[in-house]
Amino acid sequence: MQVSIKTYGCTLNQSDSELMTNVLRQSGIAVSEAPDAEVVVVNTCTVKKATEQKILYHLSNLEKQGKRIVVTGCMASANKDKISKYAPRASIVTTSNIQHITEAVKGASAGKKVVFDAYERTDKLALFNPGESVIAKVPVSEGCLSNCSFCETKFARGPLNSFSENLIIKAIKCSVERGSMEIQLTSQDMGAYGLEKGTNIAELMRKIAALDGNFKVRIGMLNPEHLHRYIDTLIEALREDKFYKFLHLPVQSGSDTILESMGRHYSSGEFLDYIKQLRDAIPDITLSTDVIVGYPGETDEDYESTKKLIGEIKPGITNISRFAQRPHARASKLKQLPQSTLNNRSTDLYRFTRALQHKENSRLIGKTVPVLITEKDIRSINGRTGEYKEVVIRDADDSLLLGSTISANIYEASISGVYGKAQ
Repeated sequence: MQVSIKTYGCTLNQSDSELMTNVLRQSGIAVSEAPDAEVVVVNTCTVKKATEQKILYHLSNLEKQGKRIVVTGCMASANKDKISKYAPRASIVTTSNIQHITEAVKGASAGKKVVFDAYERTDKLALFNPGESVIAKVPVSEGCLSNCSFCETKFARGPLNSFSENLIIKAIKCSVERGSMEIQLTSQDMGAYGLEKGTNIAELMRKIAALDGNFKVRIGMLNPEHLHRYIDTLIEALREDKFYKFLHLPVQSGSDTILESMGRHYSSGEFLDYIKQLRDAIPDITLSTDVIVGYPGETDEDYESTKKLIGEIKPGITNISRFAQRPHARASKLKQLPQSTLNNRSTDLYRFTRALQHKENSRLIGKTVPVLITEKDIRSINGRTGEYKEVVIRDADDSLLLGSTISANIYEASISGVYGKAQ
């Protein structure tokens, strides 16, 4: 039997697909991207409405083609009714049940609709089996402790479930032994890791920093509401050579009124203070953030507060989303702003933030920096600086190997990264 897996969404979803691939292959089932695969597994995302619509369109086409389908991921957990509408014959495996993917695939292959949707609190890293890739994605938890009014991911992923420190360390060691040079730690909220067990992400980072081997670790998205618990220890760990000088802190809004309505347990002033502490200790750190524009009740003044805050912190990356109603999110029941307002604000903020990003990246022009080569394709070779800036190397020869560290002279900048020439 041959199975293909189509993945939508975040790095946590991507790591779930890798875990399912491991389970299937251990059962003797081939996994590939073959278009004629007997069973198609669709790992779904429910964060953004636009992504959801793409997924439902894809499921509808697969259903019309008579494909045997297994749907997993956040939509399988949160919106089974929509799946049944567009792909009524599809089997369903919720996010906490991916260990049952083999049974679901075999059932689908036999023409049965199989559903695994009971909540199971499991340690998914027991399924981890690293391949021989330069980049390894290691999940550390799923679920969260927050209750944000705009999000339904908690409805899909459930309460916080932090995985074993020992299994995380083992996964990193095994990945490095098999050639991984970049470890991407991923979760729904890295900031909440371990809090239900009396530990935290900063303590885990200290243990990772003590490991042998030449590799870099990227920390995934961290909710600022947890930073007050361990920011000093986090900064100390981030300064270690093992970690990219990079942090993804989603602010969502610069208005305290909107932050309160969102259920975000920090103020804009507290967020700015965290940024100051990070930049004082690690001046070249790359900061990534997320912003939602057009949240219900957002006034012109609220929006300008967000724009002002972004101008102050000057993130290296700003991910902008227009507010969209999600079925299980509290804010979806509030009075919505006109679509024209959302469009105008997102366009304005996009132009503003992209100019900031280009200016920040331009600071590297003329510098020679070490770059870890992580990707190669027919057009270019790409890598990362120690601050996780993407470096594109055009017209490079085959002597630049994946996993190697080179020196590159930066000669051009864009809104997403920089261009360099290998020395």
